[in-house]
Amino acid sequence: ALSKLNTLVDVFWPEISDSVSKIEMLHEDRNFPQSKLAALVASKVYYHLGAYDESLFFALHADELFDIDDSAEYVETIVCKCIDRYIKNRVAQIDEEVTELDERDEQIRAKLEGVINRMFERCFEHRQFKHAVGIAIDMRRLDILERCVQLTSNKDELLNYSYRLTVQVVQNRKFRQQLLQTLVRLYRQLQQPDFVSMSQCLILLDDPPHTAEILERLVSRSEDEALTAFQIAFDLYENASQQFMQRVHTALAASPLARRPAGDDAAAAPAAAAPSASEADADADVDTAAAAPDAASTAPKTPPPQAEEMMTTDSSEVDEAAKERFARLLTILSGEKVIQLHLQFLIRNNRADARYLDRLRESVRNSITHSATVTANGFMHAGTTSDQFLRDNLEWLGRATNWAKFAATASLGCIHRGHETESLRLMAAYLPRNSAGTTAYSEGGGLYALGLIHANHGSAVTDYLLQQLSGATAEPVRHGACLGLGLAAMGTARQDVYEAIKLSLYQDDAIVGEAAGLAMGLVMLGSSSSAAVKDMVSYAKETQHDKIIRGLAVGVALTMYGRLEEADLLAQSLLEDKDPILRWSGVYTVAMAYCGSGSNSAVRRLLHYAVTDTSDDVRRAAVLSIGFVLFKSPEQVPDLVSLLAESFNPHVRYGAAMALGIACAGTALKEAINILDPMTQDAVHFVRQGALIALGMVLIQQNGVNCPKAGEFRELCLKVVADKHEDVMAKHGAILGLGIVDAGGRNVTISLQTRTGQSNMAAAVGVLVFQQFWYWYPLTHFLCLAFTPTSLIGLNKALEMPQVQFRSNAKPSTFDYPPPLVTQVEKKKEKVETAVLSITAKQKRKEQEKKKTAAATAHQNQPGGSTTAAAATATSASGPAAAPVPSIPEGKETPAGSETSSATTAAAAPAAAASTETSTKEPAPASKSQGTLTDKPATVSTGTSTDKPGPEPNFSLLSNPCRVMRAQQRLVTLEGGRYQPVKSVTIGGIIMLRDRRPDEKESLVPTVKAHGPTSANSKEDDLPEPPPPEPFQWSDDML
Repeated sequence: ALSKLNTLVDVFWPEISDSVSKIEMLHEDRNFPQSKLAALVASKVYYHLGAYDESLFFALHADELFDIDDSAEYVETIVCKCIDRYIKNRVAQIDEEVTELDERDEQIRAKLEGVINRMFERCFEHRQFKHAVGIAIDMRRLDILERCVQLTSNKDELLNYSYRLTVQVVQNRKFRQQLLQTLVRLYRQLQQPDFVSMSQCLILLDDPPHTAEILERLVSRSEDEALTAFQIAFDLYENASQQFMQRVHTALAASPLARRPAGDDAAAAPAAAAPSASEADADADVDTAAAAPDAASTAPKTPPPQAEEMMTTDSSEVDEAAKERFARLLTILSGEKVIQLHLQFLIRNNRADARYLDRLRESVRNSITHSATVTANGFMHAGTTSDQFLRDNLEWLGRATNWAKFAATASLGCIHRGHETESLRLMAAYLPRNSAGTTAYSEGGGLYALGLIHANHGSAVTDYLLQQLSGATAEPVRHGACLGLGLAAMGTARQDVYEAIKLSLYQDDAIVGEAAGLAMGLVMLGSSSSAAVKDMVSYAKETQHDKIIRGLAVGVALTMYGRLEEADLLAQSLLEDKDPILRWSGVYTVAMAYCGSGSNSAVRRLLHYAVTDTSDDVRRAAVLSIGFVLFKSPEQVPDLVSLLAESFNPHVRYGAAMALGIACAGTALKEAINILDPMTQDAVHFVRQGALIALGMVLIQQNGVNCPKAGEFRELCLKVVADKHEDVMAKHGAILGLGIVDAGGRNVTISLQTRTGQSNMAAAVGVLVFQQFWYWYPLTHFLCLAFTPTSLIGLNKALEMPQVQFRSNAKPSTFDYPPPLVTQVEKKKEKVETAVLSITAKQKRKEQEKKKTAAATAHQNQPGGSTTAAAATATSASGPAAAPVPSIPEGKETPAGSETSSATTAAAAPAAAASTETSTKEPAPASKSQGTLTDKPATVSTGTSTDKPGPEPNFSLLSNPCRVMRAQQRLVTLEGGRYQPVKSVTIGGIIMLRDRRPDEKESLVPTVKAHGPTSANSKEDDLPEPPPPEPFQWSDDML
C-alpha cells in the first residue's frame, strides 16, 4: 500500500494528507519493516502542503530511499533546504561558537551530514569541483576544499577560483583567516608553487615575515625567478599598507644579500632638506604659483625612502648578481620605482584639455566657483606635474584669499602627486620659513600639499611634518600640518605621530581639532586600536565643537576599516547615540568596516537608518555608504537605490546619487546613468550638485564612441556653469564633475578595488574624505587618492621599459581619448551685392561698345595708331588700378603679352601656394567663448581631394607604456615573440617581461622630464642663448 501511495502522492496528496498521521505512526513503529518508505511518503505529503521543515525531517529519515540524484522538483527543493539547514548549523557552531543545538537539530544532524556527504560524492563523480568548492566554503568544510584540490587535474585554476571566493564572498573575518592559511598551504604543495597568488593571501593574513622569505628565496635563485619576485613586489606595493611594507623591509634586513654602500648617509633626516629663506626668496603668495617649480632642477633632492638602510655584510659567498637583484627588489618595495613609472606614464600621456579650464575661468563669478575651478585644474592635471594653467592665469589666481588660498595652494599637491624626489623644493615658496612674506594660509596649504604628494608613502617627510606641527602657532598652518601628517603617515600606526596629533586635538581649537581628528584616523587606518577608538569617542562626547566631532567621527570610521564583524559593537553603540553626528559616525563605521564585502547585513542596517533616522545628515550618509559596501558588484546598486533616488527627502536623493557615483565609478553603467541623468534637473540645487559629481565619477575616461553620454555630459557642465541663473551649488558640482571626468590628463580612473580584486585602501579613504566637502571645501582634494592610472607598463629584468608594442583588438576609436573642445570661427557678415536688372546690364554693354568704337576711330588717323590703340584697349580692359605699360623702343619688340604674362604668372605662384597651404591647415582657434564639443575627430578639408577615408582598422598597436582602460584589458595581447609576460597582460598595471633573446640589443623607452613633455623638452630650448649685441653709441641718425 505504501509503495502504491508513493507513486500516487504527487497527484492525490490532498486525500492522503487526511491520513498523514497514520503514515507517521508507521514510520515511528520500529518493528515495521517499511518505516523508511513511510517516512518518504510523509515527506512528500508535507512538501505538497508547504511544510518544508517537516518534509526535510522525514526525507532525512528515509535514508537511502531519498535519492538525491533524482531530478524531480521535490528532490531539488529538499536538497536545497538540506543545504540551507546544514549551513545554518555550521555557522552557528563555528562563527557564533554555539555548541548546543535544539533536540530536533540534534536528531537530524548526523543524517543531515550524511546527505551532504552523498551530495559531495556526486560532485566528485561528475568532476564538478567548482560547485563543490563553492558549497564547501559556505559550509565551512575546509576538508572538502582540500579534497577537491587533490582530485582535480587543474589545481592552479581551482585554487585561484577558491581565492576569488575568499576575497569576494566570505564575510566572516575569522573563517577568512583560516581559509587563507589553507590556501597558502595548498599553494606550497604545488609542483610549481604560485608565489604571486600566495603573496596575495599573505597580505590578507598580515604575514610580512613569510612574504619576505618568499621574496628572498626567489631573488637568490636565478635571474628568471627574480622576475617573479619583482612582480610580487609590485603587487605588494599596490595592495599592502605602509605598515606591511615596512615590516617586509625590516624582515629583509637580516638577509645576507642586504648591503649598504660605504659612506651611505641615507639616515639623514629629511628635515635637513627643508627650505630656508635663502633658498626661496620668491613670494609665497598663491600668485607666484610658478616660482617653486622653476627652480626644481637646481634644488637638492629629498632623500628617498629608506630603501638602502640595510645591514652590512662582508660575506663573499653571496653572489654579486644576487645582490644586484636584491637591491632592485628593495627599490620596488620602497615604492620609488612604482611612483616613478606612474609619473612617467602620466607625464608622457597627458591629454588634459586646457580649453575647458579657460571656459570655466571665463564663466566663474564668485569665490566658490573660483575655488572649484582651481580644484578642477588639480584633478585634470593630477600626477602630470603640469601647472601651465596656473602659470598662465596668475592674476586670476590671485583672487583667492584666506581659506581659498589654502585650498589653491593645496591643489599643487594634486598636480605634483608622486613627484616626491623634488617635493620640498617644489613647495619651497609655500612652506613655513623664518622670514616674513608668506601668509599662514599659504603655509598651511603647502604642508597639506606636501602630504598629498607623499600620500600613503610618506616616510621621507613624516619627521619634517612632525617638526612643523610642533613649531606652528597659526591656526591654518596647524590645520594643514595635521592633514599633511595624516596623509604621509597613513596606515602606519606610528605612536609618536598619533600622540603629536592628539596633542593638537586636546587644544580644543575647532579648525585644528577637525583636521587632528581626521588625521588620527588616517594614522590608525584599519588598525582597530581600542585605545585610539576610546580616545576619539570620549573626546567627541566631551567637546562642544561640531567641527571637532565631525573630524573625530570620520577618524573613528577609518580606524575600523576592513575589520568586518569586529566593528559591529562599536557601530551599534554609535548608532544608538543621541548625538546625530555620532550616529553619522556609526553609519560610516559600518561602511568602512564592510567596505567592498557586499554584506547583506550591512546593507540592511544602512537601509534601515536611511529611512528611519530623524537627522538628514545621517540619512544622507546611510544611503551614500551603500556604495562603499557594494562597489565590487556595481550592477546591483542601481536597482537598490532607484526608489531612494525618487524620495521626497532631497538628502536621500543626494545620497542615492553619490552611492551610484561611488559604486559605479568608471563603469559607464547605463542603468546608473539613466537614474542620474534626470537628477541633474532636480528642483533642489544640492541634488543637482551631487548628480553632476556622480556622473563625472561614472563617466570618467569615457569618450563619445563607447559612451555617447560622455560628450553630452561635458556640454551640460559647460552650460550649467555659463548659465547666470543657475544656483552656485549646481555650478560647483558641474565644475568638479568636469574636472573628475578628465582627471589625471585623461589617464586615470576611480577604482575602489585593485587589479587583483582586493579593496583599494587609499582609494576608499580618498572617496570617503572627499564626501566631507559638504562641510569643508579643502577636503575635496582627497579624491586624488582614488585616482588609479589605467596603465600597462612592461619592464625588463633591469626595471627599464623596453620598446615593445601591445595589440588592442578593438577599433582605435572605441577606446581613444575624448576629442578636444573645438573652437568655431565666427563668420563675418559679407556685403550683399546690389541686384542688377537684365535690361540695365544690356544698356551698359551697349554704351561701352560705343565708347570703344569711337576711341578706335579717333586714333586710327594718328601715326602708329595701331600700337597705341592696342595699349589703350589693354589699359581700359585692366581698369584704373592696372599699372601703366611702358613704351617699347622700335626694333626690340617682343610678342604681345609674353613678358607681362610671365611676370603675372611668377607673381601669382606664391599667392596660389599660400592659398593652398592655408586651405590645408586647421582653422586657427577663435575666441574661446565660441567653443563647442564634438565626439568625432575633426576632419581637415584640402579643397582638392575627393577621396573618402578608408574603413577603420579592427585593432590598434599601443607603445609601451600605454593607456589601457578597464573594459579594454581583456582585448590586449603582447606583440612580437621576444618578450614573454610573467603574468597575463590582461590584468594591466606593471608587468615584468621575460626576454627570450637576451643576447640581442634592447631598445629602451627614453624618460621624459617633469612638468610634461612640452617645450621644456624641445630641441629649441636646448640651443645656446644668442650672444648680446656689440657695444655701440646711440645717435639720432639711427632712427
